[in-house]
Amino acid sequence: MRTKYIYILLATTVAFTACRKSFLEQVPPSTATAENFYKTADDFKNALNANYGSLQSGGVFGNAYVYGDIPSDNNFPVPSGSVTDQDEFDRFYIKTTNPFVAARWNDSYKAISRSNAILDRIGPIAMSDSLKKRFTGEALFLRALVYFNLVRSFGDVPLVIKELTNANQAYEYTRDPAANVYTQIENDLKTAETSLPATYTGADIGRATSGAAKALLGKVLLTQRKFPDAAAKLKEVINAGTYGILDKYADVFDVSKKNNKESVFDVQYKSGGVKEGNPLPNSFAPENSGNAVIMFGGDGNNQPTPDMENAYEAGDLRKGLSMATSYKNASGATVNYYFVKKYFDVPATKNDNGNNFPVIRYADVVLMYAEALNEVGYQAGGDAFTWLNTIRRRAGLGDKTSTDLPDQGAFRLAIENERRVEFAFEGHRWYDLVRTNRAIAVLNGKKAQIRLVADLTADNMVIPVPQSQIDINRDKIKQNKGY
Repeated sequence: MRTKYIYILLATTVAFTACRKSFLEQVPPSTATAENFYKTADDFKNALNANYGSLQSGGVFGNAYVYGDIPSDNNFPVPSGSVTDQDEFDRFYIKTTNPFVAARWNDSYKAISRSNAILDRIGPIAMSDSLKKRFTGEALFLRALVYFNLVRSFGDVPLVIKELTNANQAYEYTRDPAANVYTQIENDLKTAETSLPATYTGADIGRATSGAAKALLGKVLLTQRKFPDAAAKLKEVINAGTYGILDKYADVFDVSKKNNKESVFDVQYKSGGVKEGNPLPNSFAPENSGNAVIMFGGDGNNQPTPDMENAYEAGDLRKGLSMATSYKNASGATVNYYFVKKYFDVPATKNDNGNNFPVIRYADVVLMYAEALNEVGYQAGGDAFTWLNTIRRRAGLGDKTSTDLPDQGAFRLAIENERRVEFAFEGHRWYDLVRTNRAIAVLNGKKAQIRLVADLTADNMVIPVPQSQIDINRDKIKQNKGY
């Protein structure tokens, strides 16, 4: 029957989690249904915990590198014989049946449905006004964050902002214009920033804050090229004084120092056999390396390119902390192999690492602010230089001056490369190139080097809608141009 399928996946069950040592630790799955579950403040807190947990899904942030690193000039996928799913992203021949395309869509709408259920049901529930306001803000932030991923990946997408309670409702939705989706994201974040606390304590550390909502809104505005508004919003985050740049770049990714003052919003992970571990350290370690690089071995994913290596200036402290070009095997021999080391940890078992995944760091806020200031108007030696150089000094590099960067165009390129090396392997590079309208020029200029199957065009700036969504709702869901 047609109603067996739902093109926007609905979360009919929720893997609820409890708040003990952290809000990620799990208890056995509840048998509660949506109809009898959403009754108390604790129910809504557990539902929110599940909502945060959905960020770990492969299509949301679990495989963020596939969507943000692999299509760029920073990384390439592990050679995988007949398995070409990531190679399609790397060389831009993405098929509409690619499983990473389907995961981006399906996992995202599962997360959105969880937010919608919370928002639609929380109104009449008895709890304090302050707690209800906070829970609402968290759900709005999470919905906005996931929609931001969706709209940057697909362009126009169905804008679902209410709970869907049966399969037939899903067929009512078509793809809304990206501009409408961005408007909803902005509205959600504007409400969230006034609803959320600036900080948390204890087990609640890691939840969305007012600063996270402001920072994400700043990025959303920057992406839409609303430069004065973006600069103003990002300056609010800076002026709040809640966040700061750590003295050492290595400390940003030290598992023992996570949720530090540079962390604006992370996807939270916890090792120790609670099924909340981060798989990336094992995923990125070299194939066939045994325990030489990391316990339980690696899969060789997301390998840095030589071009990425060359993007670092001489003396940049970030390079050796972020990537390696070789390792010593169990016999002590040097094996030449490019791999990401930024997320290194000692896993409890394979793929059970404790590192968080950074979504927004304060360094991102600082560099976005510098970029927005330059786009509003270049000023020789102005504040944009101050913030750019703040990041460079931490990396052990000298200041850039107006002699080095004499005009707006030169400053743009400096910011572009600074973001490339500062946020290497954090899923930013592709979206930065698209946002600045530089993806086509940069990648086509390296066509042979990165083995593009053809010159990139505007069609390649988004990925295809999953074929399964087209097939089951052809009247409403149309494919992106070029696919």
